[in-house]
Amino acid sequence: MRQDSLVIREQPALPRLSDYKLIAFDMDSTLINIECVDEIAAAVGKKEEVAAITEAAMQGLIADYKESLRQRVALLEGVPESALQQIYDERLRLNPGVETLIQACKQAGLKILLVSGGFTFFTERIRQRLGIDFTRANLLEITDGKLTGRMVDQAWGDICDGAEKARTLLEVATLMGIPPEQTIAMGDGANDLKMMGVAGLSVAYHAKPAVRNQAMVAINEGGLDRLLEVLG
Repeated sequence: MRQDSLVIREQPALPRLSDYKLIAFDMDSTLINIECVDEIAAAVGKKEEVAAITEAAMQGLIADYKESLRQRVALLEGVPESALQQIYDERLRLNPGVETLIQACKQAGLKILLVSGGFTFFTERIRQRLGIDFTRANLLEITDGKLTGRMVDQAWGDICDGAEKARTLLEVATLMGIPPEQTIAMGDGANDLKMMGVAGLSVAYHAKPAVRNQAMVAINEGGLDRLLEVLG
């Protein structure tokens, strides 16, 4: 691998994995290989249109993430609920090193948080599959077996955007009775930057340039478990 395949821009203040108590992951393009909203759009022939908005949002070119997500979800109106399961079964794959890293985190005593601008249909399945402790994501509205093109408000708010991701990480840390310094946040897109900014250790995984350049650690090649090369 090239020398820049793993970049440590800032040495972690806490050098061992066991020094941390909570690790928070983004889902789409971080834990998994796809952007779920783009794949759902493919079911109605709108993948290209939706993917263009997703890419702009992840690059940080769209300031209002909530509005960009509403625009994309509106284009999903009429998609059958069965398409979501088909995407999970046929298109969704865990990214390399996910299971190794999560297992190492559990063995080191960390709790796992999955906080996503994606959808609960997928986060719940990933939670069960990997034994994740906490999740937060957006809830698609489904009526008569089809997506309505809207999302449902939840007890914590309307849409899980960058600010909500950061708030969730801090909320879970508070519930656990730990300081933010004992948390790790890993993501790939601009809507992960606020969460990464409040964590004790920020990790970019195959990320957009704006995210790579701000993260303390950037994994540019290889799997998520390369974080274990940084933390003893």
